[in-house]
Amino acid sequence: MAAYLPEITSIIRDLLRDNEIEVGAETCFGELLGWDSTDLVSVVVEIECRFDLQFELTEIDRLTTVGDLSRMITAKQALASA
Repeated sequence: MAAYLPEITSIIRDLLRDNEIEVGAETCFGELLGWDSTDLVSVVVEIECRFDLQFELTEIDRLTTVGDLSRMITAKQALASA
């Protein structure tokens, strides 16, 4: 799971235009300064592009923390390589 934290952090920093933001697995997306409702979709779209994955809307609705997203990437990549 931790393998994806740097990538997710980079995406969030770019999106919010703040290179000082530090996130961890327990970071809630909604608690990030400057975060709005469309930002999660932007992060997920970028993840889909970088990792060649697809997320369902129901999966996106379940994402609350950075760790949730990281675990979902891991699960989707495992399914893709199976």
